[in-house]
Amino acid sequence: MTILDHIVANKYREVEEHKSLHPVNVLEKSIFFRRRPLSLKDCLLPEDQFGIIAEFKRRSPSGGIINEYALAEKVCCEYIQAGSSAVSVLTDSKFFGGSSADLMIARKFNDCPVLCKDFIVDEYQIIEARSIGADAILLITGLHQPDRIEQLHKFARSLDLEVLVEVHDENDFSMIPHDAQLVGINSRNLASLRVDHEILARLVHLIPRDVVKVAESGIKSPSDYLKLKNAGFNGFLIGELFMNSPDPGKTCRTFITELKQFGVLSVKNEQN
Repeated sequence: MTILDHIVANKYREVEEHKSLHPVNVLEKSIFFRRRPLSLKDCLLPEDQFGIIAEFKRRSPSGGIINEYALAEKVCCEYIQAGSSAVSVLTDSKFFGGSSADLMIARKFNDCPVLCKDFIVDEYQIIEARSIGADAILLITGLHQPDRIEQLHKFARSLDLEVLVEVHDENDFSMIPHDAQLVGINSRNLASLRVDHEILARLVHLIPRDVVKVAESGIKSPSDYLKLKNAGFNGFLIGELFMNSPDPGKTCRTFITELKQFGVLSVKNEQN
């Protein structure tokens, strides 16, 4: 079994446990069901923004322990203060060291879109994400058949959640829902965990023109960002570069300061 197989198998067990502990009728009483979710898509498009989705995670199967004792309240607030457009929070506990509490804290202290990063295999998880304050969820095409991706995508949209549909290779593009508004290309192979730095620029043209394009994984420097922005990406999900630092918020601020020095926003204006 690959690490992905282990993650998915554990996720199914975890979902059943959560269903017994926190039934749907309880989740639907959350105060977050009364708030209108923010638009991740709209926050990635303005010309005066950098389109960075800064990610909070403590560890990963590929990187091991990244920042075990990082605090979601501190890091996520500093991400937004630094100039990020949104935050992404890993809520998987076993493999990423995250929790629903991390996302709720990020939601409480930030007026920005919050992306719930998890391995969605059941509608229950989408309701759960809504109940803890997520504005958007991630759907990984490689986990499902095309009709199942459509079902989960439709269900999330019915709850006013936006969906970042994640693909990894050419074969995954046929699984993107026809009405998808955000598509992310992840340069990390989920089976081998290896990063292909060239796949992002190579595949971005396969995403329809009117869809927001998000680059995921492998962004290590402002020059990587510039290359991908010039290739046509609107959003840039960056996690380990920031979280590997003792001070993720400061590293994020330095990264964005360097982008300003490159004149990134003026480049964006010229392109549009």
